[in-house]
Formats: sequence, C-alpha cells, structure tokens
Amino acid sequence: MQIQIVAVGKLKEKYLVQGIAEYAKRLAPYVKFQVVEVPDEKAPETMSEAELIGVKEREGERILAQIKSDAHVIALAIDGQLWSSEELAACLDRLGTYGTSHVVFVIGGSHGLADAVLRRAQQRLSFGRMTLPHQLMRLVLAEQIYRVVTINKGIKYHK
Repeated sequence: MQIQIVAVGKLKEKYLVQGIAEYAKRLAPYVKFQVVEVPDEKAPETMSEAELIGVKEREGERILAQIKSDAHVIALAIDGQLWSSEELAACLDRLGTYGTSHVVFVIGGSHGLADAVLRRAQQRLSFGRMTLPHQLMRLVLAEQIYRVVTINKGIKYHK
C-alpha cells in the first residue's frame, strides 16, 4: 500500500521534521509512505472573502496536481468524521483489500482547504473540534498512520 500526506507549506520546525522522519522510518517495512509539501500562497493578514477563496483555490490547485486519479483521498477537515484509531485501521484495511492501494491524506494550509479539494476527497476526517497548527497535524497524522499499520499487522505498539 502507498500512503501519502499532501500538505500545504514547508515544515521548518526541526522537532516536527525529526518526528515525521522517525515515523516514516518505522513505516518503511510495511507501506510506501511519503510526505509531499506544496507551497503555501503568500497572503496578507487581513483579506476579503474573495481574496481568501482565491488563496485557498491556488493552494488547492497545487494539492490536486499531486494526487493521482486512482488515489483514495481523505481530507483532514474540522467538520469531518471522528474516527478512533481502530476505525481508521479498518477503513485502510478495507481499501487495501478491495483494490485501492494508494491513499492520500490532505492537510490544508492555515486558511483551510479549497472546495475543489474537498469535492475530490472521498472522505473527510477530523481529529476533533480543536484547531491544531497544520504543521503539527502532519506529525500527529504520521503517528496515527503508523498506529493504524501496527493495528492491521498485529504488531504491539505502546499505549
């Protein structure tokens, strides 16, 4: 199975880069894992609604350019479904069993995801109603992907 995270913006914080690299190393024996960064759109602090939509659309075009047509897309969105680790594991197991071997998780920029990206996604996943920095969300998601793989492979993982 191939699992990608497509995320807006370059990760600069060393501790986050190291954490994601650690989970990528742990995942390597089991799945092909990749994080793809697309440039964020430079935007002023205050924007009109039209400017905000334009920023998200330009970021969305960059995201969509990285997603293959046969990929199953799961967008991280605050209004998405709340799943346990076991439910996410079951979802990925079903996808792998029934012929979808390429799963892409999408993390938007600080302004969220474009409507076109949300329409492309087959599912929306929420990690709760709290807002987390999108950079930190990459590490949290990488950890959950590792946890899901260990669940599906029957490998013990710390509690």
